[in-house]
Amino acid sequence: MRDLAIFNLAIDSKLRAFDLVKLRLDDICSGTIVRRRATTIQKKTGRAVQFEITEQSRRSVEAWLPMLRTTGSRYLVPSRLHTSPHISTRQYARLVHRWVESAGLESPSYGTHSMRRTKASRIYRKTGNLRAVQLLLGHTKLESTVRYLRIEVDDALNMAEQIELYRRPPASTLLSR
Repeated sequence: MRDLAIFNLAIDSKLRAFDLVKLRLDDICSGTIVRRRATTIQKKTGRAVQFEITEQSRRSVEAWLPMLRTTGSRYLVPSRLHTSPHISTRQYARLVHRWVESAGLESPSYGTHSMRRTKASRIYRKTGNLRAVQLLLGHTKLESTVRYLRIEVDDALNMAEQIELYRRPPASTLLSR
């Protein structure tokens, strides 16, 4: 239950590993209710970033909450070590590699940042809205988002080719003139 909650929130939140492992229950919950949206301050930039929590993520977190509340932890992913209140980014990386291997994928090709990039890339591919992705990732510069998503000139041209500004007459009518 814990792994599913982390996995789903990692995809939804688009947070860096060190921000994800430090999520507190009160960041994503109002009492026993998991919110539809949450806000957290990014460690790297110091800026607030909002993220949606999908129904699937809410259900997985709600299933994890009863066990979590018995520990008395304020963190979504508490550590078993008494020296740390939450799991480390290294432990999270181990979990990601375990998930990747269980899916039959090559572990060295994926990491914790793959989780952050997944939904952002899908949003960009579906909408082409680079500014929206920039806001969701909390990037200050659009150029950072372009590099982050690995957008190439070919990608931009392919999107441009799919957009027609005006309706062209069929080629057969152009040839008959």
